[in-house]
Amino acid sequence: MSERAVMAVQQPKTAEVVIIGGGIVGISTALQLAKRGVRDVVVVERRQLGAGATGKSGALIRCHYANVPEARLAHESLRIFRAWGDEVGAGSPGFDPVGFLRLVAPRDEARLRANVAAQQAIGIETSVVTADELRAIEPLIRTDDLTVAAFEPGSGVADPNGALYGLAEAARKLGVTILTDTPAARIVTGGDRVAGVVTSAGPISTGTVVLAAGAWSDRLLRPLGLDFGLVPVRSQVVIFRWPATVDPSRKHRVLVDSTRGSWFRPEDGAGTLVGLGSAARPADPDEADETIDAPAITRARAVLAHRFPGFAAATMRGGWAGAYMRSPDGHPIIDQVPAVPGLWVMTGDSGTSFKTAPAIGICLAEWITEGAPELVDLTPFRSTRFLDGQPWVDDNPYTDAGDLSASR
Repeated sequence: MSERAVMAVQQPKTAEVVIIGGGIVGISTALQLAKRGVRDVVVVERRQLGAGATGKSGALIRCHYANVPEARLAHESLRIFRAWGDEVGAGSPGFDPVGFLRLVAPRDEARLRANVAAQQAIGIETSVVTADELRAIEPLIRTDDLTVAAFEPGSGVADPNGALYGLAEAARKLGVTILTDTPAARIVTGGDRVAGVVTSAGPISTGTVVLAAGAWSDRLLRPLGLDFGLVPVRSQVVIFRWPATVDPSRKHRVLVDSTRGSWFRPEDGAGTLVGLGSAARPADPDEADETIDAPAITRARAVLAHRFPGFAAATMRGGWAGAYMRSPDGHPIIDQVPAVPGLWVMTGDSGTSFKTAPAIGICLAEWITEGAPELVDLTPFRSTRFLDGQPWVDDNPYTDAGDLSASR
């Protein structure tokens, strides 16, 4: 469908399902609903597709988490990224399996070993490697402050917008209506359940709403009396050009480095993205500056030079900032909200859901059409865990030097 044709789409007055949010979770869910025969699906996006956290994502495709539920979602999604042509059939996610390394401080070695064992038990291709092995896997890396790391040889990176646009194209081909520049003003209820959505173009009558609005989610939840303790947070990414001393014929591995609160990924053949952990300071997503701060550039250069000493003279080439939504325990809320029948939410993911979005879309579509998710048990992601006084605590969490969830 041409851009002109997409822009000319009129908002319908009714829909079987309305999805709020044109990021990768919302579009993935729309596609999976359409695959299951629900063609009367409308996605409303306040700006353009990928204008929120998806477009700002580092798009690291890895399975390593300090808990099994999120690792399962990532593992199932990795399968889809690898088999995109068969699973999606449109566009390209630009998946590049350059390999992934998870670095932790020596005091966290036992925790890393336990997490790797749990991941291996569910079929993830991962292993614990020593510092000597690490240097062979990634010659650029400094290892004198490490004892072990986790290595996923088949993981890597993707193009966040390429993946999103491919999903959107596939969804449109199956009849999904995608409306951009159409912000949702409120979710309407009637008889104690969902009755519709009001957008800038008017009302849509529906009995089923999926809220996947990222940093804007709380604005639509609070009028319904729902306060999950969500906080929008600003994160930053800096781009560096490889120095002349670095071999341009070989891409380096993807790294998440707890010891320095950062992550790295190769970009466009001769660049590296550096993502920084966040202090979780609140941000207004409507007013958040999309440019990076000077202190962030200084910090990014320092963490890059520490882990990749050969990059000490790398040239800064740009960067960006964006907002993501954080839950009180830093883990996603994926649920059919018990207090509002007909309302499903996916929020509070701390910017980590690009890599898990394909599986999340399947789970939400299964839940809506079949009454329960079958691919992955979503009970740990329930919205009521905070009211029940049972926030999510990982079995083997790492001692991160900063909130490493942002945009990865």
